[in-house]
Amino acid sequence: MPTLPVSPSISDAVAELRRGRLLAIPTETVYGLAADAKNPAAVRRIFELKGRPSDHPLIVHIADAAQLPEWAIDIPEAAYRLAETFWPGPLTLILNKHPEVPDAVTGGQDTIGLRCPDNALTLQLLREFNGGLAAPSANRFGRISPTTADHVRAEFGEDAPMILDGGACRVGIESTIVDLSRTPARILREGHIRRDQLLPFLPGLLAGTGAESPRVSGSLQAHYAPQTPMRLRSRHEIENDSETDSVLLALDSLPHGRLGLALPSRANEYAQGLYAALRTLDAMAAGCIWLERTPEDPDWLAVNDRIRRAVAGSG
Repeated sequence: MPTLPVSPSISDAVAELRRGRLLAIPTETVYGLAADAKNPAAVRRIFELKGRPSDHPLIVHIADAAQLPEWAIDIPEAAYRLAETFWPGPLTLILNKHPEVPDAVTGGQDTIGLRCPDNALTLQLLREFNGGLAAPSANRFGRISPTTADHVRAEFGEDAPMILDGGACRVGIESTIVDLSRTPARILREGHIRRDQLLPFLPGLLAGTGAESPRVSGSLQAHYAPQTPMRLRSRHEIENDSETDSVLLALDSLPHGRLGLALPSRANEYAQGLYAALRTLDAMAAGCIWLERTPEDPDWLAVNDRIRRAVAGSG
């Protein structure tokens, strides 16, 4: 089937969603593969196109916190305080789902992930659509998340949905996920918004899944992965190895004679470029991608989480 037009008008994009079709949308984190979250048949098309397991829940994107009661029940006051501070932005809240939310969205669980994306184009779309959009990353399941419209086209080819082109994503990695459905609250996925920023609102906030934590997006051990095998290496190992069938993702600068790319050694800038760099290196069809080890400090928690999962799923 022919590829649908890129950069449609908002009215065309809304019409596509109301027909039960999929739409690729820009956010500040990554591009999402969106469907009307109240349309179970449309939501199932997301799973079919991505090859995503049906029990893996989706995040629903909404226009503002006023829509929370449409999607969730027993909403704690902390949810509204967090939304007031961090929305629009890369923070997903796990809450008890409203009974009318389709099970296809939540993977059969009694919780739902909700967030308000910080992208002017998608916020306009959400307001005009006047509903919620279930939208995981617009890529095949387990593979590198897309941060440009071109990445979405390359990922799906002729199967690509209509794409709302909002340029390159400025955060570049997926949202922080905080579970407010249980006490104490927990960070279930690290992201751009850090634990120290959340603690004033959630004293006692824990990090990492607990025995009763719900399943959430991006929590599998292997995820965000290139097709090419990828290995972590220290700068010393890189500079003292003569292997030629590899490409390198380095910090700040490439060692002399090495083929690859370098990203800044500032965590937020590195995160913004990570997925695009991995896609470029993957396309070089080398025997292996070497990735220079990044710092092990709090600013790098989210980046290192994505790197560990990408290495586990690569090749």
